[in-house]
Amino acid sequence: MRLDEFDPNEVEVDDQRGQSGGGGGFPLPLGGGKLGCGTIVLILIAVFVFKADPSQLLGQMQGGAGGPLPGQQEQQAQGGTTAAESCKIDKASLESCNALSSLNKTWGPLFKGSNIDFKRPTLHFYSQSGRSGCGAAQSAMGPFYCPTDQGIYLDTEFYRQMEQELGADGQFARDYVIAHEYGHHIQNLLGTSDQVRNLQERNSGAANQLSVRLELQADCYAGVWAARNRDRLEPGDMESGLNAAHQIGDDTLMKNAGQRPVEAAFTHGSSAQRMAWLKKGLESGNEDACDTFADMKR
Repeated sequence: MRLDEFDPNEVEVDDQRGQSGGGGGFPLPLGGGKLGCGTIVLILIAVFVFKADPSQLLGQMQGGAGGPLPGQQEQQAQGGTTAAESCKIDKASLESCNALSSLNKTWGPLFKGSNIDFKRPTLHFYSQSGRSGCGAAQSAMGPFYCPTDQGIYLDTEFYRQMEQELGADGQFARDYVIAHEYGHHIQNLLGTSDQVRNLQERNSGAANQLSVRLELQADCYAGVWAARNRDRLEPGDMESGLNAAHQIGDDTLMKNAGQRPVEAAFTHGSSAQRMAWLKKGLESGNEDACDTFADMKR
């Protein structure tokens, strides 16, 4: 995807690389609990692909949401690098910032045209571990969005893992990662995330199903962004994005880990579902076509 280089004044970037993270837990929709911050990668990747200990991960994630440490934001602002410096550390960082800039330019005017308040999310880079408004950030979680601080959290090492361990390569596949998490920001601004969280609290039996619909909508929003920048797409981009959506489908992750896919355990959707909703956004270019909750309203 041929994206313009970001304007440092038009993106919000925080760089925790080189800082020590830790503390706090990270809430996920487990067993009908509260809806956690949206992640593009299910915990199955950590358990089955990266061979992490699930008991340790669950213990860390259920330890409490936790907020930023006292004075942490000030330390980052005073001692951190500038957006321009952070975004140009390496190719992966630059690509991520370019995608973020394009997403801001695409969604900002759409919100303005609908007379809805818009706020740009902050892209937080970290390495292995970091800190978010939702608690600890750890590489095993994959990229995620935290609604508490409206931040997208990314360890760019994930891109290498996407290509080498998940079979999802290509720049557009990486752009899709940022666009999906940005989709969760759109849901947060529109109040969709809060509505889903309330529904989950009232009906714990539908928690996973609601989580899946939220994730699929974020996939569709990622497709809408790409469609509205269709002139920037290059041959093979759509195929790259759809392949990435397939590789991170819950059923594919389970099969690759030697597990039998269990639909009741899905939290992000099957490969077919993720590809279908990404494609719907790509083909329609219309955010109104991304109502993954439509049949529940009847």
